[in-house]
Amino acid sequence: MVQLLSRARGVERTADGHRLTVWSANATSMELRIFDRDDPDWLLHRLPMDRVGEDFSLETELLQVGTPYAIGVDGPHGVGHAFDPHRNAIPPHARGIVRTPHGQYRATVIDPTFDWGGVARPHVPIQQQVIYEAHVKGLTKLNPHLPAELRGTYAGLAHPSTIAYLQDLGVTTVQLLPIHLFVSEQRLLQQGRVNYWGYNTLNWFAPHSAYASRRAQFDGTGGVLREVKGMVRLLHEAGLQVFLDVVYNHTAEEGMGGPPSSLRLIDNASYYRVGESGHYIDYTGCGNTVDFSVPAAQELVLDSLRYWHHDMQVDGFRFDLAPVLGRNADGAYDPEHPLLRSMLDDPLLQSATMIAEPWDVGPDGWQTGRFPAGYGEWNDRYRDTVRQFWLGDYRSFRHGGGGSTGVGPLAHAVSGSAGLFDSARGPLESVNFITAHDGFTLTDLTRYDQKHNDANGEENRDGADDNRSYNHGIEGRSEDAAVQLDRRKSMRNVLGTLLVSAGVPMLTMGDEFGRSQRGNNNAYCQDSALTWMRWDRRDWQHTFFAQTKRLLQLRRDHPALRPLEYGQSDQRVAGSSRLDWYNADGDRMTIDDWDHSLDRTLQLVAESTPIDEPYSRVLVIFHGSPRDALIRTPAPDGATALELLWDSAADHHDDERVLPGDRVPLAAMSMRVYAMHGVPATGLPEATVMRLRAPSSPPAPTDQPLG
Repeated sequence: MVQLLSRARGVERTADGHRLTVWSANATSMELRIFDRDDPDWLLHRLPMDRVGEDFSLETELLQVGTPYAIGVDGPHGVGHAFDPHRNAIPPHARGIVRTPHGQYRATVIDPTFDWGGVARPHVPIQQQVIYEAHVKGLTKLNPHLPAELRGTYAGLAHPSTIAYLQDLGVTTVQLLPIHLFVSEQRLLQQGRVNYWGYNTLNWFAPHSAYASRRAQFDGTGGVLREVKGMVRLLHEAGLQVFLDVVYNHTAEEGMGGPPSSLRLIDNASYYRVGESGHYIDYTGCGNTVDFSVPAAQELVLDSLRYWHHDMQVDGFRFDLAPVLGRNADGAYDPEHPLLRSMLDDPLLQSATMIAEPWDVGPDGWQTGRFPAGYGEWNDRYRDTVRQFWLGDYRSFRHGGGGSTGVGPLAHAVSGSAGLFDSARGPLESVNFITAHDGFTLTDLTRYDQKHNDANGEENRDGADDNRSYNHGIEGRSEDAAVQLDRRKSMRNVLGTLLVSAGVPMLTMGDEFGRSQRGNNNAYCQDSALTWMRWDRRDWQHTFFAQTKRLLQLRRDHPALRPLEYGQSDQRVAGSSRLDWYNADGDRMTIDDWDHSLDRTLQLVAESTPIDEPYSRVLVIFHGSPRDALIRTPAPDGATALELLWDSAADHHDDERVLPGDRVPLAAMSMRVYAMHGVPATGLPEATVMRLRAPSSPPAPTDQPLG
């Protein structure tokens, strides 16, 4: 673990004012600059700061709540250095930041007091988590139930109507796209576009002020901060967790020609990866890469995480391009990197959930399954397998070809991806997803074979080309009723697979009812109705929303679908699920069945071995054939009846009960879920429990997410 410093960095309250402490290994001098409250472009005072080791510090009564300030830093010139004492730098620990009339930024001293009202963090066991990835502005900008001034704001997200929507849907955890203060890239500004997603961070402590209500934005004492805390408090009061998508891998200073604002001016050679010639080593695709082999950079991230988890009460973090955080001095990824270990071991972060996006664009950038135990990971292999089975292969069938993904890879994904995550980590280390902010929406996966990103101004070159999608015969929207029905069935197939799979599922905002971005699979620069969630919906979208709710309820009701541990074939493991695999004839799968890629019907009986929840046993039938079929259900020991819970081929649920061993009709390319009533007469069925590894590994992903 990184050793805690004897003196806190940033601003500390003192008897008469505040003390500011800033780290720089290479600076030769530093001064505090105090600006006018009413005109933060007007410099009032320059105060030299004292050097103690590698810290520069100053205590002054001029630093009061609401005071705008910056620092000027001087140092050596030469390769790797970018000191410019004529520029105003933002201290990296600044809790509040305001923009001046001339477009510059100043740090401000804020009042951190807030009444949490005794509201505690909600306790959501990880096996019960369902993550809902959302954008603060996009979620509520079009919400007609909100006052106009709250639409698209933190307060709007915490409004009773928004909270009621999330509770009604049935998710447990809201994961917000970046809310650290960010700015748009120079390239986008020159094009008249903006960075909508927020992956271009200016500061890792201050909240993004544009998401606050207008009244809070003009409260320079910390109004934005208080609105964010109020949002977290109200979500917690409603039983909802709050995760943040955080971007520590690079900053908004871009490449060497980009706008210097903070770390570059304070100590470029220490904070960034710089080559021998002075050029930036870019493992992020964003112009610069923070060098986390430097202890001060590690400590800065830890301070930020402690602040957001402890002071702001945020419950967890998703780390953008997380391998960057684990790269050592020579750029190689090390799963035991001091920063990765410290984020798990720090006493103030013990209750925080840590989720890695396990790839970057550096050497050996794909690291899925290689983060330390304790990190969840976005499972891109899961995404690719499920998309290919239900969509890519369906397109191939329709064009006279065969399927490339058999039931083996699908079973491997559904059972918790044990081939990627070792037994010590368990299936809950896998964050399963079909869609995310980057890429097609769920609806667009079934409407488009090709990306349509012309509106982004990059001649459709940006965004992933390998989407494993299927337009069902017509590119884009269609009024053909048969095409619409087929598309909705495919949407239900991938959503249903997600919500019956072992692991932690993640839904993307709007997928619960069928939101479209008109084929744009990289809408990072689209701040418009294209990316905002609509609240006026068509009849089919209301129906699809009801289906999503039903699937989430089904997952809540059946712990067999959300095991804590991988099952073992030779013992009963508490908290695991015993998995029996059957073929289309209701017989146990054989080695030949697993290897026979042409047979795309698989039946899974998942039986819980509960610790503190009721016993459950569920039958899931995956029928990935382009032809209708009669499937004989299995008849395991003690099963007395099968109750249909969900059928992806139907828009509405119909009650149905059959006996184990009966034949049931499965529509082409569809799935069903049954509750299996009855318990084994002798306690345990003689089951084949598999930590299944697919006969052939799925292909490595070819698309690199941008967010």
